[in-house]
This record gives sequence, C-alpha cells and structure tokens, in this order.
Amino acid sequence: MDSSLFYGGQQAHHLVSDLLGGNRGPEPVILRENLFIVSSNEDGSRRYTTKSLFDITLLFVAEHIHRVDSLVDFPDPIGAKLFSVAHKINIFSIRDLAPKGLQLFVDAYGEMVLKSLCLRNRAHLLVERTAEVKSFLSLTSLDLYGCQLGDEHEIFQHLTSPLLASLAQLFMGNNDISDAGLQRLTAPVRIMHRGLASLQLLDISGNPISRKGLRYLTCLPKLVTLDVSGTNMKLSTGLKTTVWELLGLIYSEKPLDVFDHSRSYISGGP
Repeated sequence: MDSSLFYGGQQAHHLVSDLLGGNRGPEPVILRENLFIVSSNEDGSRRYTTKSLFDITLLFVAEHIHRVDSLVDFPDPIGAKLFSVAHKINIFSIRDLAPKGLQLFVDAYGEMVLKSLCLRNRAHLLVERTAEVKSFLSLTSLDLYGCQLGDEHEIFQHLTSPLLASLAQLFMGNNDISDAGLQRLTAPVRIMHRGLASLQLLDISGNPISRKGLRYLTCLPKLVTLDVSGTNMKLSTGLKTTVWELLGLIYSEKPLDVFDHSRSYISGGP
C-alpha cells in the first residue's frame, strides 16, 4: 500500500497544527452534516442525501476510535479511509484521544503512518506531546534540532529503545548537549547493545561537545555521517586523525544537508 495514503504534504501540516492547537475537550468535533451529501436543486435549494452505510459506519468507528482494541489485519484501504475520517473530525487534536488513536494506526500500519518527523526548534511541542511522539515507532528520520534537550531529557530513553530500531537519521544540533549527554544517550547501546543500531547520520552540531565525547559514538556500527560543526572541537590534523581512528570517518568540505521539511513538519513516506 502506498504510504502517501496516510500522511504527507498538506495533511501532515494540518496534523502539526492540530497538535499545536492547545487543550481541547474530551469529545471529537462531529458535524452531523457529515452524515449527508449536500447538493443543490434546480431552484437553488439544498438537497440532502443520506451517505452510504459504509461511510456512516466509518464515521462512527472514528468517533469511538479510543474504544477500538486493534486495527491489525484491517484491510489497508479501509484503514486509510478510517485514518482520513479520524483526522477530519479532529481526533488527533484531542489530548485524551490522540495517543490511543495514533497508537492503533501505528501498531497496524507502522511506517505507512509516519516515517519522518521534524520538530526542529519546537521544544514546547516536544514537551506537550511527548506521548504522541513516542507512539511513532517506525521512524527512519527524526529532527530534534533546537529542542532544548540538555543532557538528561526523557526522550533519550525512547531514542535507544529497541522499538525504535529503524531510526537512520537523527538531528540533535543546538540542544546544549555535552559529553555527559552523549554518554547518557549511548549508554544503552554501549552496555546493553540495544538501540540506534541502524543510525547512519547523526547531527550534534552547535553543542558543547569536546573530542573526548567522540569515543561514546564508537558503538554506532552503521554511522557514516557525523556533523560536529560549531562544537568545542576545533578543526585540526589531530581531530581528523582522532575521528578516523575512532569512527572511520574522514573530513568533508560539504556541509550536512538540512532536514528536508519543505512540504510539511511531518511527512509520511519518501
């Protein structure tokens, strides 16, 4: 099934807007007009035609998505339609319902729901919607640049969870992360050999990290791109030698590409 059937482009932008919408009540916004197809008669008056039983059922299930046990084995086309209806009635903007609703779709459809998440410079969103962020377990790219993480943010534990083993790109620049933060972030990988095993790109630019902190990254077996610009490390022959000996990486004149969120802050699929 094409992943674009779930989230991408304009729909993705709306989801971020929903998440930023603040507190909402515990009930979804249901317009009873959704039960009818509205058209015009020849005289200009409105004509109401009842929607199909299938569409009415989808609306009912979407309204009560928090009472659904599982969507596993639901046909993909029906899952896509149900997701669309749930979004239309603002299920994902309701704090009491959003985590459960998102979790149901993630459990059933994985990366088709969301593959790339960008929260660049949106620290408040990360704080307010941590539960929703943690529900996305099939992410391949995550941008947390400028999210005020520091050295002990709770998201570190999630990043190194075995459930997030698909993560290949991680942007953590400008977060006031020091050597101690890198040590804490990579501890589960170094000690228990779990988490970040698929990480290929890591951006830790703009953080107060020294050459000493590089040794904590030797536990990332697939790391091929590392951005340490703007840190406490000064470019020198010695630094180039250290990076090569520890990580097998060579200095590149080309800067790291910025996370691509030109279409939306949340993008589903490639």
